[in-house]
Amino acid sequence: QVQVEESGGGLVQSGGSLRLSCTASGKFFGIVVMGWYRQTPGKQRELVATITNDGTPNYRDSVKGRFTISRDIGKNMVYLQMNSLKPEDTAVYYCNADIIGYASGTYPRGYSDKYWGQGTQVTVSS
Repeated sequence: QVQVEESGGGLVQSGGSLRLSCTASGKFFGIVVMGWYRQTPGKQRELVATITNDGTPNYRDSVKGRFTISRDIGKNMVYLQMNSLKPEDTAVYYCNADIIGYASGTYPRGYSDKYWGQGTQVTVSS
């Protein structure tokens, strides 16, 4: 069974910093992409940042230059360093991992499945 778990949310003043961490655990062949999404009440979940196996990051425009995503492939972990936080960054942040499971034995499936964490609240006060 695959599990994805986030940590590191909290309350911070505008201009402050927080670091989110996420770990994928369980039995699987590999992880293709890991990333962070966020959601506020009444709105759709939106992409914040993703990072591929070769370390290529992708950010939504509003966080470029303030947020940095990084990944530890050996530990199946992804991090999100958030600096210069603004009140509009307030949201529940979710970790996502695109994971390739096993078809049978040690043979991988030919596709990946998305797994989500339970979310961690980030609140930025003005």
